[in-house]
This record gives sequence, structure tokens and C-alpha cells, in this order.
Amino acid sequence: MNRIDNDRFYISGIIDHGLTPQGLRWRSAHSQEIRFEQLFSLLPAGSFSIVDAGYGFGDLYHYISQRRNDIAYVGIDTLDIAVSEARDRTGATILHRDILYDSLPEADFYLCSGALNILTRQGAIRFIERCFYASKEGMIFNFLEGKKESNIYNYLQLSEMQSLGERLEAKMAFRRSYYESDCTVAFYKW
Repeated sequence: MNRIDNDRFYISGIIDHGLTPQGLRWRSAHSQEIRFEQLFSLLPAGSFSIVDAGYGFGDLYHYISQRRNDIAYVGIDTLDIAVSEARDRTGATILHRDILYDSLPEADFYLCSGALNILTRQGAIRFIERCFYASKEGMIFNFLEGKKESNIYNYLQLSEMQSLGERLEAKMAFRRSYYESDCTVAFYKW
């Protein structure tokens, strides 16, 4: 359900840019952090557990750990080099799994930053649904918003996410206009 080969896409980025945010196809560490700010702003106060779906090298773990120390964290990624590097960088529990097909651990919240971008529409919806159902409290994620057609990137529309949230009977919150063509959504189970 990927638009392109996941391993080849990320490995070529790592070859070109090393084990950096750019290697994971972010424009920069700053653009990655802008998205992390949006995810973080939609988390409630209090202690809880998180699964970071599409963990990469653990950058979101470090972002949140610098701001809160009351969150139990698990990362999931399918890319071997990302799993290995994240384990070395974070010391957190990192699982090598495919969100679309493998069993998922239960957590209060699932977070996802960027992992929907190279999936098909059908793959992105399956990904969101599986994470939402594995969560106790909800899922917070970002996606590329728009009607653009791309051979690589998956652009979704806000109305699609609103319809999905309604179907999941989720309370929804949206963040837009913080970065070009980007939207962050929270689907809460409250």
C-alpha cells in the first residue's frame, strides 16, 4: 500500500544525507520540529503511554522527552537501519513492525509524523484506523494536505480526514496554516 518502495526511498535519502532528518526526507531539522510542535500541542496533560508510529531515528522521542518526563514511549518502524539507529540514540523500546499488517501494542496515544506521506490513500486510511483502534485515548498525526498529484507523495484532503474521524466516532481537533501543505489532526476517543 505504498506509492513507492519504502526501503529504497529512505535508504537513498540516508545515502545522500546521512542519519539526519534530511536522510528521512524532511526538508530540515527545523521543518521536522515545526510538525513535532503541532503533535505535542494536541497531547493532553498527564502521564500516559505513546507509540510513535514511523519512529525514524527517534527525533520525536527526544523532542517530547525534553518537554515532558511523564510519558512512556515505544517506537515502531519498518526500516531496519532506522530501528537500529533509534535503539542506539534513545534507549527506548523500538519495535520492528509494519503498521499496516503486524500486531500493534496498546498505548494511550499513537503519534505519527510523516509516515503517511508515501502511502496510497487506502494505505493511509488503513494505517490511521489500525493505530486508532490500538490506542486507548486516540491518535495524533500529520499529513500532506491538498489535491496535488504526485508519483511519490500522498496528498489527502481535510474533508477526507473529517469523514474518517466521523466514521471512527472520534472527537477531532485540527491544526493548519503552520507549514505549507501540512495538516495535523487529533482523533480522540473521549
